[in-house]
Amino acid sequence: MRKIFLEVLITLAVAVAIFFLLQATLQSFVIVERCMEPELQEGERVLVNKVVYNFHEPERGDVIILHPPFNPDLVYIKRVIALPGDTVEVKDGAVYVNGTELDEPYLKEPPTYTYAEKKIPENEYFVLGDNRNNANDSHRGWTVPSENIIGKAWIIFWPPSEWGMVHHHPLEEQLDSSSD
Repeated sequence: MRKIFLEVLITLAVAVAIFFLLQATLQSFVIVERCMEPELQEGERVLVNKVVYNFHEPERGDVIILHPPFNPDLVYIKRVIALPGDTVEVKDGAVYVNGTELDEPYLKEPPTYTYAEKKIPENEYFVLGDNRNNANDSHRGWTVPSENIIGKAWIIFWPPSEWGMVHHHPLEEQLDSSSD
């Protein structure tokens, strides 16, 4: 009887440890707006990797989960467009980072607004929704402090018909090749 009790106790301890490890490293997030269409649809659920940015900084093209600086109770999902120290501008239906026009095949439609050239402050990120004309994002005058980033969107797990990896479009190559 004592042996069975010990085995149950060890099993419970392992289960609790796994539960807390998962809570510290992963989180689910429900898409509640249309700002990331066509990549992510309203009602889909994504799994978020909360530890990846402990090992490296966010990269241009990453889809991240964040708290907007104007309301830390809200949770948004956006794409990183510009890093600390970059300059960003939106004009003529295109986004320019450090003077280079980005090729963004993931957009629902090109932006119909302009955003004057701005240098991104240290430890902050410029983020935009893929549905540029229907998104509350950095083109409205705010950037995301690094401490407001929850993690990197990783897997779409609901609905089952949409299961798969979230597409992160690396923009580094575009900017690296333009400086050659």
